[in-house]
Amino acid sequence: MNYAQLAFTETIKKMQEEVGSRSTYDRVEKMSVVDGLTDNEIRFIADRDSFYMASFGENEYPYIQHRGGPAGFIKVIDTKTVGIVDFSGNRQYISTGNISKNENVALILISYPQRARLKIYAHAKIVDLKDHEALYESLKPADYKFRPERMMVFEIQAYDWNCPQHITPRYTAEEIEEALLPQKKYITDLENKVKELELKLAEK
Repeated sequence: MNYAQLAFTETIKKMQEEVGSRSTYDRVEKMSVVDGLTDNEIRFIADRDSFYMASFGENEYPYIQHRGGPAGFIKVIDTKTVGIVDFSGNRQYISTGNISKNENVALILISYPQRARLKIYAHAKIVDLKDHEALYESLKPADYKFRPERMMVFEIQAYDWNCPQHITPRYTAEEIEEALLPQKKYITDLENKVKELELKLAEK
């Protein structure tokens, strides 16, 4: 599993030679072999509520789609495989159609608060719901209302962590609410103390 070897074609290597970065990336290729996801990647994937997927169409254009769901909807099946339940959406089926002809996809998973970005090359498989009930039970999100159409399983070919530069920290409403809980509790406690003092002063 060497992301650099898969990503750096001969054309790209020539460009790296021209700008003087080839020697650095040659060392990266030799040092970046990882056999499957580590605990770090597994924890990161388990926390995500969305990802971006690029597939390649018969029109010879790549297609990039945003996929979302509840946090944890991307399930790690094993250290070399992840999967999702494909929810019913706008019913254009562009990604699904692309994958039916070309299984090669690229995924990008981002944590904006952590300024972290995980890139994955994978082979995507479209899996029918009725033929794989056990897999569906393991992939379906808990406590989430959805209508399933199929499943997608991604066999990871390589992955790499991207530079955090230019990832602007962003937070969901839930994350902001959680971060403000101590402050809200502090304010509530102060308000209660003020009320107690007012009552004591009124009794005098």
